[in-house]
Order: sequence, then structure tokens, then C-alpha cells
Amino acid sequence: LFSSAFKGVWMIKFVFLQFFLYLCARFSKMERSVVFSPFWLYYFDMNKQILRLAIPSILANITIPLVGLVDTIIVGHISDVHAIGGIAIGTMLFDLLYWNFGFLRVGTSGLTAQAFGRGDNAHCARILTQSVSIALMGAALIWALQWIFVKVALAIVPCSQEVALFARQYFFIRIWAAPATLSLMAIKGWFIGMQDTVSPMAVDILVNIVNMLVSYLLAVYTPMGALGVAAGTVVAQYSGLLLALIILLWKFRHVWTGLSLWKLLKDRSGVRNLISLNANLFIRSLCFMVVYVGFTSLSSLYGDTDLAVCSILMKLFMFFSYFVDGFAYAGEALVGKYIGQHQTLSSERSSLTSLVKLLFIWSLGVGCVFTLIFACCAQPLYQLMTSELVVVNRLSDFTPWLIAMPIVSTLAFMWDGVFTGATAGKQIRNAMILAAIGFVVGYLATYHWLGIHALFVGYFLHLLARVLYLTFTWKPLVNKYITSFSNT
Repeated sequence: LFSSAFKGVWMIKFVFLQFFLYLCARFSKMERSVVFSPFWLYYFDMNKQILRLAIPSILANITIPLVGLVDTIIVGHISDVHAIGGIAIGTMLFDLLYWNFGFLRVGTSGLTAQAFGRGDNAHCARILTQSVSIALMGAALIWALQWIFVKVALAIVPCSQEVALFARQYFFIRIWAAPATLSLMAIKGWFIGMQDTVSPMAVDILVNIVNMLVSYLLAVYTPMGALGVAAGTVVAQYSGLLLALIILLWKFRHVWTGLSLWKLLKDRSGVRNLISLNANLFIRSLCFMVVYVGFTSLSSLYGDTDLAVCSILMKLFMFFSYFVDGFAYAGEALVGKYIGQHQTLSSERSSLTSLVKLLFIWSLGVGCVFTLIFACCAQPLYQLMTSELVVVNRLSDFTPWLIAMPIVSTLAFMWDGVFTGATAGKQIRNAMILAAIGFVVGYLATYHWLGIHALFVGYFLHLLARVLYLTFTWKPLVNKYITSFSNT
């Protein structure tokens, strides 16, 4: 009976897979004979490239919350409630701080992918040295302003003196990891641009393993106590940086052949484009802060129960985004490579078009899966996230928002990846400015009669604004590249 059921399940999966691949062939105008082959992944090169880049990125993304989670678990078992609260506040401060440096990864990946597509190793190496230099200057700035940042942040964030004291101590230890953390952002972006998402995954796995082991040893077996988790994070970040440097010198040694590091550091060609792109992406990061910090801050006005509800729903959204972002990273790498190879020209334009369509098919597939999961399993998920019956019952009122978000957010995240690969900094910036305005206007226009649901109206509108703006600017952007390539 079990064997028959097992075969039946796999037969259903096979039929569904063939139908899905038929859609891929239909929308990307590829031969059905290739698609219906049982070993289609080996022949269907575009799908193979997408999955090769997306799957390691998804696995790496899932490890993202582990650093803060491990710290909380260790402290929760060896210390008191003030230390747990201090860890939460300290982790939040670093999230706010490092989020604004997200341009180091995003900007580096698109520029590197285009240089990779052109086969320009020297420019690939130059982009990395310039990005890491900016990262180190950013770390120096953080070190210089750390006292002011902590003082202002803790004055704004409501917490007890005991929690604030621990958060301050935690921050001033973990801040020593800033050069490694920011440099890793740039290096991971470079790896993605070089069509390699396995190396960032390996770095993330090492960072998490070292963090767990060292944090536990320092917290349990040294006088540092609970603050050992901060030192463990510092050790883990530098361990990850060391592995990244080893990969750079070994796996990508061909990129550095015949190049002088000193000459690369002195070379300023292309730095204006990098700074311009990073400036636009920095503005984008600030707009993200308006949306996500605004969402959390405003939700706190509606009481502890609704704050917990919004926090849980946002965590579910973020977990879903880790999967879609895997395909967005693949989009960054492949779109950049295709543009670098001038794959937008005349007869070759269909290659880029097919790539973008396939990226959206894969990401929409992920969105549909999560829509079904949220529609069928919302209640068990709520119970998994909290045992508070009041919060679980309140969450049921927000299930329609949970079900509606995946499809729209999938489109927004995927367009971000495509435009990042195209290094379209202005369009990404403008889309996020409109999105932030959409969030604010959506909330202000509806909170009088919708209450806390107005937050989700604003969040939905911010996603919709990104999708609509980037959708309508994609074709003009491709035409711009065609014109520039024709003139060269």
C-alpha cells in the first residue's frame, strides 16, 4: 500500500512538472522536444543556470536569522531576562546599521556580472577592490560614530536601564566585526556577479557554525558570560572573511593573474559609476527603512497583542522572501552577464527576454506554493510561532493579507533582481521612493476607518508601486541598452 501510494505521488509530481515545463516552453518559445526530455535540466541551459544560482542562494538565505537566534538561545539558558532583552535590542541596532550598507552587495553584483559577461577580468578585480575599499571606509566611519549612534538609538528605543546597559556592552563588543561584515557584503556580491552562489553559501555556513561553537564556549566557559555571544559573532565574521579571501585567491586566481593589487587600488577608472550606483542604492535602503521601521513602529501604537501579530506576520513574510530572493540573486547574475555579452541586440534580444520570463515563472511558482501553504496551513503556522491563544485568535483576522502578499511581493523582489543586474540604479531608487510614498499615503488615507489593517494596505501599496513602476520602465531600459550597444 505504501509503495503504491509512493508511486502515485511521484506520478502526480511528474505530470505537474511536465505541465510546468510546457508553460516554460510556451512562454519562452523554446522547443518542446527539449522541455519534455526526462533529463531536461541537462539540456535546458537557461533553467540549469537559474537553478544552479538560485538553490545555493536560498540555502544561504535560510541561515540569515541564525546568528541572532543562536545568541538569544544561548543567553536564554545562561542569563536573565535583561540579557535576553539586551540581545534583542543590540541585534536590532546592528540590523538598522548594516541595512544601510546593503548597496555594497547589490551594487557590486550587477557591475561584476556585466564585466564577467564581457570577459573583462581586470575590471572584475577592480570592482572588488573598489567595493572592499568602500566597505572598509564605511567600517571606519561606523567606528568613529559608534558612541553617538548608540546614545541616540537607546534614547529612542524604550527599554529599562538594565536592558540598555547590556545592549550597550553587546554593541561595543560586536562592533569590532564591522570591517569583516561590510567586506563580506561586497565579496558576496562579487561572487554572485561571477556566477557563483556556492561560495557565499559556504561562507554563511561557516559563519554560523563558528558562531554557534565559539559563542557557546565563551558564554559558558569564560568570565565573559552572556557577553561571550557578541565576541563569538566577531570571531565568526572574521572566520567567514578568511574563508572568502581563500576562495578569492584559489578559486578565482585566474582573475588576479598578471594584476598588481597596488595598481588596482590606485586605479580610479569606473569608480564614479560605482559611487553613483551605490548612492542610488543607499537612498533605496533609506526608503526601505521608512517602510519596515515605520511598519514596526506604527504597529506598536495598537497595543502589545497587535504588535505581536504584526511581528509574526512580518517574520512569515521574511521567511518566504528568502526563497524568492534566491531567484532574484540568479536574476542579478544572469541579467548582468547577458547585458555584458550584449545579449539584448537584435536576434539575441530574445535570449534576455526568455531569461526574464523564466525567472518570473520560477519565482511565481514559489509565490504560488507559499500562497497555498498560507491558505491551507495558516492556523498551524500561527500556533507554531506562538502559544498565546489571544495572539493566535487575533492573527486569524489577518490571514487574507498573509495569503495575498506572496504573489505581489514575488513580482517586486524579482524585478529588483533584474534591475540590479542591469545596474539601473536610478530606476531602483525611484521605484523605492514611490514605494515609500505609497506606504505612507496608504496608511494615512485608511487608518481612521481600518485601524491596524491600514498598515497592511500601506505595505501592499508599497509592493504594488514597485511592481508597476519597474514593469513600465523595463522595456525603455532594454531599448536604451540596444541603442548604446549599437553605437559602440
